[in-house]
Amino acid sequence: MSEHYQAKTEIQKSTAAQFSSAGKDYRFYSLPKLAQKLGIDLETLPQSLRIVLESVLRNADGTAITDNEIKALSAWNAAKPAEEEIPFTVARIVLQDFTGVPLLVDLAAMRNAMKKLGKNVKAIEPLVPVDLVVDHSVQVDFAGDVDSYTKNLKIEFERNKERYEFLKWGQGAFETFKVVPPGVGIIHQVNLEYLARGVLKSGDMVYPDTLVGTDSHTTMINGLGVVGWGVGGIEAEAGMLGQPIYFLTPEVVGMELSGKLREGVTATDLTLTITQVLRKEKVVGKFVEYFGEGAAALALADRATIANMAPEYGATMGFFGIDDETLRYLKDTGRSEENVKLVGDYYKAQGLFGIPKASTKIKYTKVIKLDLGSIQPSVAGPKRPQDRVVLSDFGASFTQLFDLAKSEGGFGKKKEDLKGQNLALKNASARGFAKLEGQSIRNGSVLIAAITSCTNTSNPSVMVAAGLVAKKANELGLKISPTVKTSLAPGSRVVTDYLEKAGLQTHLDKLGFNLVGYGCTTCIGNSGPLATPIEEAITEGDLVAASVLSGNRNFEARVHPAIKANYLMSPPLVVAFAIAGRVDFNPEKEPLTKDKNGKDVFLKDIWPTQKEVQDTLNASLKPEAFTRLYKGVDKQNPDWNNIQTATGDLYDWKGDSTYIQEPPFFSGFSLQPSAVTNIKNARALLLLGDSVTTDHISPAGSFKAATPAGKFLTGEGVKVEDFNSYGSRRGNDRIMTRGTFANVRIKNLMLGGEEGGYTLNLLSPGKEKVAVFDAAQEYKKAGVPLVVIGGKEYGTGSSRDWAAKGTQLLGVRAVITESFERIHRSNLVGMGVLPLCFEDGQTAGSLGLDGTEEFSILGIEAGLKPRQKLEVIAKKNGKEQKFNVVCRIDTPIEVEYYKHGGILPYVLRQIAAKA
Repeated sequence: MSEHYQAKTEIQKSTAAQFSSAGKDYRFYSLPKLAQKLGIDLETLPQSLRIVLESVLRNADGTAITDNEIKALSAWNAAKPAEEEIPFTVARIVLQDFTGVPLLVDLAAMRNAMKKLGKNVKAIEPLVPVDLVVDHSVQVDFAGDVDSYTKNLKIEFERNKERYEFLKWGQGAFETFKVVPPGVGIIHQVNLEYLARGVLKSGDMVYPDTLVGTDSHTTMINGLGVVGWGVGGIEAEAGMLGQPIYFLTPEVVGMELSGKLREGVTATDLTLTITQVLRKEKVVGKFVEYFGEGAAALALADRATIANMAPEYGATMGFFGIDDETLRYLKDTGRSEENVKLVGDYYKAQGLFGIPKASTKIKYTKVIKLDLGSIQPSVAGPKRPQDRVVLSDFGASFTQLFDLAKSEGGFGKKKEDLKGQNLALKNASARGFAKLEGQSIRNGSVLIAAITSCTNTSNPSVMVAAGLVAKKANELGLKISPTVKTSLAPGSRVVTDYLEKAGLQTHLDKLGFNLVGYGCTTCIGNSGPLATPIEEAITEGDLVAASVLSGNRNFEARVHPAIKANYLMSPPLVVAFAIAGRVDFNPEKEPLTKDKNGKDVFLKDIWPTQKEVQDTLNASLKPEAFTRLYKGVDKQNPDWNNIQTATGDLYDWKGDSTYIQEPPFFSGFSLQPSAVTNIKNARALLLLGDSVTTDHISPAGSFKAATPAGKFLTGEGVKVEDFNSYGSRRGNDRIMTRGTFANVRIKNLMLGGEEGGYTLNLLSPGKEKVAVFDAAQEYKKAGVPLVVIGGKEYGTGSSRDWAAKGTQLLGVRAVITESFERIHRSNLVGMGVLPLCFEDGQTAGSLGLDGTEEFSILGIEAGLKPRQKLEVIAKKNGKEQKFNVVCRIDTPIEVEYYKHGGILPYVLRQIAAKA
């Protein structure tokens, strides 16, 4: 038995047990024995909570985690969970490169700080296995031809040479840090198909596979019965270095699924419906657990699709229990028979095997029911994933939004311009644009059609359906306009394998959906450039053009800065709308296009049946593909293998690098933290509205030369074509701080809601309009602290640590909003920024705040407590206004993080004290 898991507390000793699998004996900490010991019925606890409870039980050490924490979680009250924090120790951590590079930068900086303290630098070492999947760096520079994949991969390595050298250094410098190289797949599909094991072993001790990841869609793994969710890189670093992931005891919402999907309805349609329903139910920060006969009947890929979208419906998790379908999937994706049997035997021994039926004795905080037979074909957009539109209403919805005022969520255009304005593409005959000769675009034109992202490309049924739509379209002689940028970015090479075996990749290629890469492309903002004549026409006509993508994110300016209407949909619908070339029609009643004989072609004419999809899958998707394609995966990319890098425990920082720089987080670091103080006479950097996303705060996509980041790179001698993206430069604080609040669609109400990364410099005589970064620099010179004011759901979207890091480096001391999204609130605390909420019923508007006030926040230095009230004094024109806010430092450990200036200084001091 592993030394780490020797029983240390009384309850642990009484719950140690054995079970057998495949003729071998294993040890585990038994939840049934725990129930007997405590005299309670643990079978009333949701399955996801019982898995968390097992971690608390197994990792109790009598100090940081005691028997009290075990008893507290065992006594979970569904109606009113105790306001206690749970110390959750995960079994492993997964990273993608956008978040993984800055995380590795921080670890390297922590080693430097340890050296300056005269401590052992190798004390900074991940204590749990860490897998980084390089999947966010590929951009769709080339699309629509047979060489797109090769060309994009080549330019990816050219652009990211420094980053990849740095990652290879990290792989050598840290013993438990492994990298899956570019060109393999998207992190969540690789996790689902390869990294996850269901259970892990330490010696003869068996325990559940649990994790956190630095991508919010880590929840996809919940479809496999694995407890895990997305955290910021800041939290992940703490977890890597031995800190439990602390979170408040959650409410658990049960979603009972019944019935089955009708013909013509996809798992995507189901997922978009669930996203809309649960977002309305306000499940932010809660666990969602699926049960009922409908849930049990879902294929595992469909479960994973639903679980993937948990961030979009706001939940911490979207959990499906482990059952025979889970074991079938593990076996069919190449896991060993011994591993598959061990998973089943372990969960049966824990009393956790099977999806609960509708008659379950489990007590949920709330139960929501959904009949799968009621699901209709749907899309979501044009700006948020929860804004579902029934397919038959799609055209009417776009038309309505077209002339709706911007202040009401519309596009603020004239209705007569919707179909009356066709702009001929200029310069189309120039070299490289000949195929655009004679083409035109207008409002409502589809200009990007991307089969992309982990949500849907991980689901074989919808990918095969897309291939069958392409096949039927080709048989009818249908074409896609060259003005539509089409791309296919599968979640793993297995997708290509079964599409090729089924003969469907050829049909997708013929329509222009050629392979562009294996990675997170359009959904993260890596859609690449549009043709110059197209961008010029969009600008000239101020067009509301559209993208259609099989992704999970469609926030403003995320897909492409020039595309204002972005719609999520299933892969087969992406193909159909690419053929139609527009979004302002009813695809269930109006034709998509005409065939080669001039006959109208409707969606139903090219839509495959469920039987066609299933027969194709049965013939083409085989377990051997997973075994073959993932064997020796870390060595399968020759370009990665050929990268030369430095070695050693410490990274050799290069002063002239524009990608990797030592961050300033540990500058002047000492073993004793400074005393926390009240915030006095602060100025508002921005005044923002509702649903400000982490994309608004820290965009990931491309940027122009006129931005602060662009000016910095130009000054460093970097050409505009080599700017790459914000996401790729997250290892350089000088770029990322300049990119904070620089989204072209962010609306600062201090400027009347004008779009763009600008604000007022309140220190200048005329309160001049300047870039946010430039204003922050002026405030910093004057020693003026800053606040940001927002509305509801501040920080929704991807779990970007730079949204919090950049906020802190700009000099922001506090963010005052109506509500926060879970991960971003935590990340702000992790960076030593105070998250504050207006009291119920109060808003910046109701208090009459316009952002020009001076703000003082009192009560901080008196001694912070979780969720305590603090007083804010807003001064303007000699008058004072006082109001209270709720400090959203939610747990005692977060108080400690804040006192230390953030989670990283806290952890570094803990490690340094022991080293």
